[in-house]
Amino acid sequence: MDKPEIQDEEVSWEALDIPIRGTITSPRRESNGSSIVFMAGSGPTDRNWCSPLLPGNNGSGKLLAEKLAMHGFVTLRFDKLGSGPRVREDVSKFSGKISMDSHVEQLKGAVETILSKRNVSKENIFALTNSEGAIHAVNYQLQEKKNRFRGLVLTGAPGRAIGDVSRTQIYSRARSLPNAETLMSHYDRAIADFVAARPIVIDPSLPESIRPLFRALEVPANLPFSRELWTYDLSKHISGIDEPFLVLIGKKDIQIDWRLDGGPLEQAAKGKTNSTFSYPENADHVLKHEDLPREKITAEYVTTHYNSPDSVLDDEAVKTISDWLISH
Repeated sequence: MDKPEIQDEEVSWEALDIPIRGTITSPRRESNGSSIVFMAGSGPTDRNWCSPLLPGNNGSGKLLAEKLAMHGFVTLRFDKLGSGPRVREDVSKFSGKISMDSHVEQLKGAVETILSKRNVSKENIFALTNSEGAIHAVNYQLQEKKNRFRGLVLTGAPGRAIGDVSRTQIYSRARSLPNAETLMSHYDRAIADFVAARPIVIDPSLPESIRPLFRALEVPANLPFSRELWTYDLSKHISGIDEPFLVLIGKKDIQIDWRLDGGPLEQAAKGKTNSTFSYPENADHVLKHEDLPREKITAEYVTTHYNSPDSVLDDEAVKTISDWLISH
């Protein structure tokens, strides 16, 4: 549907000498001078927060960018390395080079790109992230001396080490099996090999559904990043952020748990007046509205519903984000 009050502009910059491509969505009328750089979540999630691993193209990133542009913000979202339509032609260039630092480099280019626009204030640039994206925005903020974010919105942010989050997800699928504890012990041994940089030995009893995870972790193109990410604990870093930040985790999120992850982040931010925490009742991991009770939401269900044509942003989540941004 056409939205005459906003406009899109295609932009690009380079990281690791590879083009990074993005979209600036902004109001056609005069903007409020503030801008927002989006950072997508894990895996091959593109600028719109869509992924070839999930059906549908109704991505929350695009929907949020349009909503916020209507509030006067200039927004930039981009296809990080490993995502988007040109990933196949670029994979040989970035294979084995992706790291925490390369993600910061991509964000740095995004910030410089949006600040080059005449209708953007250097003092009023924000980050809006989803899931793993919170890690990279926090790392950027801790490392950069100039062009820092005025504030950060961290949605679906993990409050535990990524490996611990993943184990919780795996166990939630396995716990109904009669040999669940044995399977998890085999899983833990395989992960210990990975963390120690040893070849992963997959026990034959482990379900086929788990094996793609191990194969993905060991793919040379994903290293050293996958090993860096696995042991990264955002709660140990977020206390170093001096600027205001909003952590928003939906109570219908089955990837990040609002108590298991929100709790450690709140504890890490204890005593900091710059932190705000929000847990919308019906928002899922990608901030879509979900009516089903949480106990009925399965991994198979969200796979088909995250980006389905009938999925819509959660009103409470969107209002919380826009109100926070406007107030800061």
